[in-house]
Amino acid sequence: MATRLGLGLPQNRQYDLGRDVPDVARTAEGIGYDSLWVYERALFPEPATQGLYGIEGLPWPDSYRHVADPLVTLTLAAAVTERVSLGSSVLVAPLHVPFQLARTLASLDAASGGRVIAGLGTGWSLDEYAAAGIRPIKERGRVLDEVIDVCRAVWGPDPVRHHGRITEIDSAVVGPKPARPIPILLAATTRKARERLVEHADGWLPAGMGVEQVAAQWHALQDLAAERGRQQPIRTVLRANARYSPKAREGADRSPFHGSADQIVEDLLAHAGIGMEEILVDLQSTLRDAEELKDVAAEVYEKARAAGL
Repeated sequence: MATRLGLGLPQNRQYDLGRDVPDVARTAEGIGYDSLWVYERALFPEPATQGLYGIEGLPWPDSYRHVADPLVTLTLAAAVTERVSLGSSVLVAPLHVPFQLARTLASLDAASGGRVIAGLGTGWSLDEYAAAGIRPIKERGRVLDEVIDVCRAVWGPDPVRHHGRITEIDSAVVGPKPARPIPILLAATTRKARERLVEHADGWLPAGMGVEQVAAQWHALQDLAAERGRQQPIRTVLRANARYSPKAREGADRSPFHGSADQIVEDLLAHAGIGMEEILVDLQSTLRDAEELKDVAAEVYEKARAAGL
């Protein structure tokens, strides 16, 4: 079975949201991509109060200075496509009011004919948590748990009931319902996060940091699933944060998915080989505009399929 290929939609500041998102979405579907994806960055603190991913001294990429709202972006793509799945990798779920997020995702799924994939994570930015004001960052795991529970309740049969720390629903009719059960995928790297995934989610959203690292995490997740007696398969969608260059990058220290289209395809094949069912390629950060994004997306897709992916 061929590995599914997804494309990251243009959310960064060099793109025109209203014009380029529909254009790229239509083009990607025409090329043959199986899915379209968004990510979430709510703000760019200046001066920085912490490093990227909370790692001291690691700078935030400049592309994070301007990231369009992920759900608005997906809605624009949904309106002009018919076949592709519409996913998030990831929504920082604790930045959102659980009930409102559940309703928005349900409405988008209903409108798109059952194409939404809810990829969720806890995030790491102190500033984003402070701005959102839902709960403190130290409670992010518990908030994600409640988001998942509220989504399952709101998407399920009426009357909806939920009694949590944030959300209180005694008994209510909530619609529209999703066109089908929306899969929930989680970005899980720690033991606690893997436990949450195995117990409560449908799939996993790893980042393409290298074949050996992803393979080790995947094996750990599979071992935990077997230990807990999980019967349902775990869906996998790997995020490849690509940095395209027209010429091949030389040197053994080349980062995964950095380089020419041939090098990106080489990395796609390697990650597919460890069992990743779907890979989303996000090419947007280093490209000039939507025309270049469409051209490179077509080149990567055609070479990947020609290589047997």
